[in-house]
Amino acid sequence: MSVLVEFAMFPTDKGESVSEYVSRIIKMFKESNINYQLTPMGTIFEVDTIEEATNIINNAYKQLERDCNRVYTTIKMDIRKNKNNRMKQKIKSIESKIGKVNG
Repeated sequence: MSVLVEFAMFPTDKGESVSEYVSRIIKMFKESNINYQLTPMGTIFEVDTIEEATNIINNAYKQLERDCNRVYTTIKMDIRKNKNNRMKQKIKSIESKIGKVNG
């Protein structure tokens, strides 16, 4: 099974620029074995189970809870049985039709 997740999480009580706080979450990804991709508007990652996905989101929140009183998050999940490596495969599927993207 593949659980493809796109999420954004940030404090709303820390002013206009919150990269200091978002960086904590990205550091958590960097220090783990989680396949992720940072985008300008959020982070995409892929795991095998819904439980893994929700644990990662919970751990992301833990990076902020100690000094943030209000945290906003959006979460989208695409869950598909009998598939994996969809972060790359979905892009390759488009590129096979129209050529290289993101370049």
